[in-house]
Amino acid sequence: MSDSLQPIIAFDADDTLWPNEDYFRDGEKQLIALLEPYYKGDNLLQHLYEQEIRNLHIFGYGAKGFTLSMIESLIELSEGKVTGADIQRVIDIGKSIMTYKIELLPGVKETVETLRNDFGYKLMIITKGDLFDQESKIARSGIADLFDIVEIVSEKDDATYQKLLIKHQIDPQFFWMIGNSLKSDVLPIARLGGHAVHIPYKSTWAHETVTAEHAAEHNYFELTDISGLPILLEREIQGL
Repeated sequence: MSDSLQPIIAFDADDTLWPNEDYFRDGEKQLIALLEPYYKGDNLLQHLYEQEIRNLHIFGYGAKGFTLSMIESLIELSEGKVTGADIQRVIDIGKSIMTYKIELLPGVKETVETLRNDFGYKLMIITKGDLFDQESKIARSGIADLFDIVEIVSEKDDATYQKLLIKHQIDPQFFWMIGNSLKSDVLPIARLGGHAVHIPYKSTWAHETVTAEHAAEHNYFELTDISGLPILLEREIQGL
């Protein structure tokens, strides 16, 4: 069988292989605490979210863009009254998000080892965000050597996935994408004729949410635990 007809199993990284969203939500809480002496209004989180979305086309995804958006929100909502110490605190929050200890989610290591070593599947990581930050997390994960291909992209949409499939000469029929985001990991692959497995994480960034009606328009698999992935893949791949 040619390489293009071999099953390729791709994984999202953040909140699929290891926790990530929790650190951003904790950063938001710390920003709110910093703003308490300056701002008594409501909707602080909505303001930060809108700031992040406005900045996406400039800073992209990830902790660096998040940190800069927090600084902008701090300056704007305090009407420029923040101190250098306050801004340094936000920078420190950003640094902590970029250097946290990677602890794999339950079942991840065993599942990836099974798929690679026992079943012989070719494995990929496809993640979006800042190149340096994502490379660092993958290196710190302790499982980087289990993956044959790593792709770090600025966006995860239909066009990006199509380019990756062409680049690696992968037939969508033999491609599987595993991730926690319906918007970024699942629905684009379903639209391209590939296979997707949704493994929800306990929290999801608002920008990654889709309506139930939109999700229901597409076919994909759903698991509550990554440990069930080998059985699912073996069952479905045998039927291809």
